[in-house]
This record gives sequence, structure tokens and C-alpha cells, in this order.
Amino acid sequence: MQKQTYIIFTLLTLFAFSCKPGKAISAGNANYSLSTRQLIKENAKQAANFKTLQAKLKISYYKNQKEQTHTVSFRAKKDEVLWISATFSVIRAKVTPEKVSFYNKLDNTYFEGDYEYLSELLGTELDYQKVQNLLFGEALFSLKNDAYKSSIDDNVYILQPKKQRELFEIFFLLDPSHFKLTSQQIWQPKERRMLQIDYVSYQKVGSQKLPQYVKINAAEATQETIIQLEFKNVSLNEDLRFPFKIPSGFKEIKI
Repeated sequence: MQKQTYIIFTLLTLFAFSCKPGKAISAGNANYSLSTRQLIKENAKQAANFKTLQAKLKISYYKNQKEQTHTVSFRAKKDEVLWISATFSVIRAKVTPEKVSFYNKLDNTYFEGDYEYLSELLGTELDYQKVQNLLFGEALFSLKNDAYKSSIDDNVYILQPKKQRELFEIFFLLDPSHFKLTSQQIWQPKERRMLQIDYVSYQKVGSQKLPQYVKINAAEATQETIIQLEFKNVSLNEDLRFPFKIPSGFKEIKI
């Protein structure tokens, strides 16, 4: 695997979490009568609420007409750490609010740094909270910290700031039957950049509504990267470890 492709794949695998195969959330009775304030309040009630999560994650990655598919172990401690490990710990990564770290035993390399590379890759400024929100089906930007307006189009609610930001535009699409996100989109017209995260379906795991299938599309000019996620075998609120130690003698990757 070429180094650049490896780095991109490894970091983007952090944008995922898994849900137990079980009963998919079916469309309920659509409610199109909510005000913007009520809509935001109903969405907040559906926020993921757990201490830890463990799962198997199948990731399909597409770029430049090439496809890679991998299955990794994924663990998360909410608000503290995201962790992935490939078979035999060949590739392992750990993300905390302070930094992003990973190593690769296939070529004896490692990386430790901040969120600058991820932000550049997906075309929007990222931090731990935004990454976690993306994974758990929550809005990248808090719906409580800005003034929003809502409309209905193609049978979904559309939330957007009353005054869009100067450098980019934000849109959140919500399902009128359960008020979880179906899509969140960030557009940067001047840079011809677009980030779109589609929550294709949800499943119910215990009392939680969690994404079942997610599609991430990051495009810039004529370049496009697509990641499709399939979520399996989740368990919640177990005691988990997040082992991570860069092997001695590995060469640091400079980005």
C-alpha cells in the first residue's frame, strides 16, 4: 500500500463505529409539524448515550477507481478515546482530544500529531468532538450554539443557520419519524470542496439509536474519496482497555 493511501485509509477508519445486527429502525409516523426549536429539542433527546462501545467494523474505501475493504476492531470511550486495531495488531490507532496516533508494522512507521491533516483531508476544521459526533450520528456543529431555521423538502426536515458562515455552508437533514440525522453536508464553494455524511440507516441497540450504514463522501474539484461503513457486533458499557505503544525503532511519518 502506498504511504499516502495508507495514511488516508488509516485516519479515515477512525470515522466509524459499529452497531449490532438486529432490528433496523423502521420508518414510523412522520411528524412535519414541529417548529425549529422543537425539532432541535427532539434531536437532542436521541443523542447517543453510553460510556463505552466495542465492535467489528467493515470499511470499504474508494478513491481513483480503486477499492480497499478491511475489517478492524473498534473501541470507544465517549469523550475520551477512539481506538482501532487490525488483525494481529498490524495497524493500530488511537485518537484522543489531544492528538491522533497510529503505527504500521508492515513498514515500521508511526505517526503522532494533531487534527490538521484530518481537517485538510476532509475540507473542514476538525477536533475530537467533531470526529466523535460524526461517528455517533450527531451534528458536527452544535445545534444549540447558533440560530437555525428549518424547512421541509423531499419528506425530510432541513436545518441550516439563519446566517450561513462566510467560508462554508452547513445543512443538516433530519428524519421526521425519529429526528436523527439522515445527512449532514458542508460546502465550501470557493474551494470547490464538499463533505457529505449520509446515515443511510439506523439500528436500535438496547435503548440506543445508532447508525447501521454510513457513507462519507469528501470531494474537492475533480477528486473524490468515498468511505462506506458496515457496523456489526456492538456491545455497550463494558470495561475496555485501549492499549497503544509505538514499537521501538519505527520511523516517524512527517505530514
